[in-house]
Amino acid sequence: MASAKTDQTEALFSLESYHVSEELGFILPDPLQELPPYYQPWMDIALKIPELAQSHELRSRINKMPLLSSKFLQKHKELRLAHLALTMMTMGYVWEEGEKDTVEILPRSLAVPYWEVSQRLGLPPIITHADAVLANWKRKDPDGPFNMENLELLVSLPGGESARGFFLVTLLVELAGVPAVKVKMIYLSGWKDNPCMPNGLVYEGVQAAPMRYSGGSAAQSSLLHCFDELLGVKHDPKSASFLIYMRDYMPPLHKKLINDISLQPSLRSFVQQQDCKDLNNVFDLCVKKLLALRSYHINVVSRFITVPAARARQLRDQNHNSDGEMISRAPTALEERGTGGSSIMSFLKTVRDQTKDTLLSEASKEIKHHS
Repeated sequence: MASAKTDQTEALFSLESYHVSEELGFILPDPLQELPPYYQPWMDIALKIPELAQSHELRSRINKMPLLSSKFLQKHKELRLAHLALTMMTMGYVWEEGEKDTVEILPRSLAVPYWEVSQRLGLPPIITHADAVLANWKRKDPDGPFNMENLELLVSLPGGESARGFFLVTLLVELAGVPAVKVKMIYLSGWKDNPCMPNGLVYEGVQAAPMRYSGGSAAQSSLLHCFDELLGVKHDPKSASFLIYMRDYMPPLHKKLINDISLQPSLRSFVQQQDCKDLNNVFDLCVKKLLALRSYHINVVSRFITVPAARARQLRDQNHNSDGEMISRAPTALEERGTGGSSIMSFLKTVRDQTKDTLLSEASKEIKHHS
């Protein structure tokens, strides 16, 4: 009986059945770099988004793009690359001129195939962590290591090395978490709860009414959700509601894995029942590692999002527009809200503190934070 139960458990958590790799975790292994020739008009634009946005030609190029059928995309990796290319074109199209000159309608030639591919993948038609990070990488040297020096983005957004670093560092964080499961930030902003686009965005040829979607966010990382469920981190209703909503922006099988973990008996309760100091210490060490990651995330967000955005606001208020156009395009919506639509700093600190509450040892809960 015990053997049968073990086999059943192993079958339930076969990583491959969730599109999770023992080597790379939630990262898509070896993403395609090219689509079938029929879709070359998409790739011709997607691979030049930074240059076209810089020259203010991106919207006009997309407006002239032919309407292509998605029916010739057959394999999962073809769909993921198509979704990535269409995603980056959409974000570039909406935010090319900054938040002062957004659009209300996404043209049919982009909106229709984007919607079709999204439906087939079970992803929303907006940038997600699954696109910009998990499926957006290649090795410069195919036989070289998986590190910063040997990695490059498949499709980029304006921002140069800052954008490259933002996405690739996040990718390496995902890779670092694999053993546990064996920025031009305006271009990540969505059109849900965003004062720059209060009416949302019309996907022409899909439906007449505007749609509202949140932008890409680390809250969409399946890895962190798995850690929370495994360790038994409990969030307040408001934070929990937002995090559960973010799961709708994950690949469906990744979302299913998180749910399946949540249905298992509590690991934290099991450790408590053993009344073993060493086991308690090991559990608390795992929680402390997650706590340290979340504290570091707060520091990174403060340094690269909230502080620069506040500085840009100060320059606007003082009319010291030394950087001209770029200051006027700085993302004011991100000064208090993240790319996913959350009240960014208060949310991150709340989630961090709730992670600390998961510690078993009262002494461990006295950990000091520097933010």
